[in-house]
Amino acid sequence: MSNLLWYWHYRLKSRRHLNARSKRREFEGILLRDGEGGYGCIHPWPELGDPPLAKCLEDLGGARRWPLVRRALRCAEMDGAARSMQDPLFEELEVPASHATLAGCDEEEVRRAVDAGFTRAKLKFGGATSVELAFLERMNSLHPALRWRLDFNETGEAAELGEWFAGMPAEVISRIDFLEDPAPYADSTWRELHRKTRIPLAVDRESAPGRSAAQVMVIKPAVDEPWLLAEAAAGQGQQVVVTGYMDHPFGQAFAAWEAGRLALQFPGLVGTCGLQTHHLFEPDAFTEALGPWTPDFHAPPGTGLGFDELLEKLPWKRLP
Repeated sequence: MSNLLWYWHYRLKSRRHLNARSKRREFEGILLRDGEGGYGCIHPWPELGDPPLAKCLEDLGGARRWPLVRRALRCAEMDGAARSMQDPLFEELEVPASHATLAGCDEEEVRRAVDAGFTRAKLKFGGATSVELAFLERMNSLHPALRWRLDFNETGEAAELGEWFAGMPAEVISRIDFLEDPAPYADSTWRELHRKTRIPLAVDRESAPGRSAAQVMVIKPAVDEPWLLAEAAAGQGQQVVVTGYMDHPFGQAFAAWEAGRLALQFPGLVGTCGLQTHHLFEPDAFTEALGPWTPDFHAPPGTGLGFDELLEKLPWKRLP
């Protein structure tokens, strides 16, 4: 791959706060273009341990030690190879269905998700647990066919969560797919939480081979090497859920492509994923290219990962 790189700085505006670790409503990132004509996306979440954007740009021109930077370059390499052959990467690729990502306890948003055909919803927890659990019980009564994935972003305390969920009605517990990052990962505390609640636990931020106390491994292609983690998950009998990084629509397309590849390579390993988050942000031409908010991924038009016409019109800057 050529060492020549260009970038375009973007800013996304969310409709509301997106998780328990962040109170921002504006998010900055860059799209990359390499010398071979491939594209990638860098969208840091400093609240979750990523370096800030300025550090990513510095790393991009130097050591390239951050996973976020290395994965963006890998994306550009694979995207560029496909574009050079006029190959649409999503052609004949079956992308797994997605859950509905909900940023908060919003009854109208849940109704919209059900109307759009979602059968699973991922709800961000970590604000006020008693209020959130009361909301979950109410939604379970109103939408009994909907299954839930509860994401704590490591903000919970395992013993306290064990008490909360042990006291919940059995019919609510039976409709919870998993608790994602309920607390910082530790084998002993996670095993005890699972024993007490009997609810599967999903590891996200600390996803790595050997996280055997989790029943589900979340893979984020923006920062993770999917093949490495999928092989480890298969060996440990875990389910895999591939998710986007709540980033630019181009980053979403990369995650969706990797999810489709994993599902093809590891039959039965990849479950319902989390590849639809463009609805969380104010619309623009890129979000519109991904189509409506539904469980099915709508591939953007073009070669490689798509968006050809939109990418060509951007005012790219040469990386020093």
